[in-house]
Amino acid sequence: MNIRTILLTGAGLLLLALGAIGVFLPLLPTTPFVLAGVGCLSGTPKLRAKVLQIAIFREYYESYQNRNGLSSGTVVKSLVYLWGMLIISIFLSGKLWVICLLPVIGICVTCHILHMAKPREKKKK
Repeated sequence: MNIRTILLTGAGLLLLALGAIGVFLPLLPTTPFVLAGVGCLSGTPKLRAKVLQIAIFREYYESYQNRNGLSSGTVVKSLVYLWGMLIISIFLSGKLWVICLLPVIGICVTCHILHMAKPREKKKK
């Protein structure tokens, strides 16, 4: 393995770790990290294949690759978790600027999730 492959593999694993954390933290975007991580692993096909055997990574990658959008279950889980954590944060913060800012962030992230959920037309070659 050359140095470039080693660096890309390290970056890919780091990005996948951030994507995995993003599954649980509503403000950290999962999809871009997973896609970039899998892309970085293209120089190590065996490792890439093993990563894509992990259901959560495979779902994000295949949904993007096939332009299927997100499953309704993923959308519901994402929105419930997002708003649940935002509401808890609002009540625990007690600061006016946080109480005003978090719903705005929630609305923006909700719009993004709903946009990602829609299937896209496949590009013609």
